[in-house]
Amino acid sequence: MKKNNFELKGIVFDCDGTLADTMPLHWRAWQMITQRHNLHFPIDRFYSLGGVPSRDILKMLAEEQGRSLDHIAVAHEKENAYLPMMAEVEPIHAVVEIAKANFGKIPMAVASGGTEPIIVGVLEHLKIRHLFQAVVTSEMVKNQKPAPDIFLEAARRIGVEPKFCRGYEDTDLGMQAILSAGMDAVDVRTLIG
Repeated sequence: MKKNNFELKGIVFDCDGTLADTMPLHWRAWQMITQRHNLHFPIDRFYSLGGVPSRDILKMLAEEQGRSLDHIAVAHEKENAYLPMMAEVEPIHAVVEIAKANFGKIPMAVASGGTEPIIVGVLEHLKIRHLFQAVVTSEMVKNQKPAPDIFLEAARRIGVEPKFCRGYEDTDLGMQAILSAGMDAVDVRTLIG
């Protein structure tokens, strides 16, 4: 996915599954919430929807399963179920090392489908929030991954044209978003697999 003759001027990282090993913890929170609300949500589908905000997943599941629920309220329940688990979050060392190596050299941002309090909380827990000039989360853009909006907004906030940015992601939807933004793309699954 790397471009030839690419001039790197900015880096944008996803958070969950890219900088932070949070996906197994999010899955535990999802299991609690989907059981509570009697929703079917298999683990393979959970991983395929990485980067999609909880509220959007809940709305989709409810519509597909003919259920009536307040997807915003249930998304808050899911966040509240996840919060006590944040203390267990570990860094994904291979990716965090890339951020540390570029700190102070080029502007960097985080672009996440999560919500600001959760993502900032994870970055602070890992003691890496200071590495990033901007943190862009789901509530700051209209269209979510695989749309490019969140990566374009992150590039705008660090003042770098997207064509000079490299994006790091761990999901197919996130990779689509990076490529749609016109950025160089790195699939971190190849770094940590």
